[in-house]
Amino acid sequence: MNRQEEGRAAGAGGGAGLAALLVLADGRFPAGGHAHSGGAEPAVKAGRIRDAAGLAAFCRGRLHTTGLTAAALAAAAAGGLDPLVLDEAADARTPSPALRATARKLGRQLMRAARATWPSAELAALAAARPRGAHQPVVLGLTARSAGLTPRDAAYCALYETVSGPATATVRLLSLDPFEATAVLARLAPELDEAAARATEAAARAAHEGTDALPAASAPLLDIAAEAHAAWPVRLFAS
Repeated sequence: MNRQEEGRAAGAGGGAGLAALLVLADGRFPAGGHAHSGGAEPAVKAGRIRDAAGLAAFCRGRLHTTGLTAAALAAAAAGGLDPLVLDEAADARTPSPALRATARKLGRQLMRAARATWPSAELAALAAARPRGAHQPVVLGLTARSAGLTPRDAAYCALYETVSGPATATVRLLSLDPFEATAVLARLAPELDEAAARATEAAARAAHEGTDALPAASAPLLDIAAEAHAAWPVRLFAS
């Protein structure tokens, strides 16, 4: 199915097609992501991000590890896989207690925004089953499904969040030139396209093979940094 056909299929499902993707991916969508740095704050403090080159390396690492994993979970949820099963799979792929708590908090916040924007029985059922919040990528995928978007749309949204969050945070943390931060995101676009294709393909296989077909790429340094960051008495970002 090509991009136009995907858009028509989305529209036929009652959603707003690609316009809905713009709303969901907008950093101003009230889902709470603006309060999180995606690991950039501890990376800046540790000196791993000092400039645009460091930001590019950091974002590339996130894109191909936690980003790919999140994108596949979101695509699978958008494709109709059981969100409770996917939530368990997300838990198993998140070894850091701090990051598990963050993922569920963000999932709960996204759920509130999603149900106000694109209410559906599936979102209501997940909210009832996980009152303290399901993992954010799973909620994101189900939100995309409720908005009439495709699994690939959901993957793109998850991947864009993976890199845009740290880029925005680094502008604030380092007073990095926002033009440079935006250029970092633009240069990562081909890799984001590739990761979206991989995530969508894995989600399609998971429909027949189960969640073991989904990526489980790890980023141990992000896990370690998240645990340290959670213990900081003073911090600019929640994670």
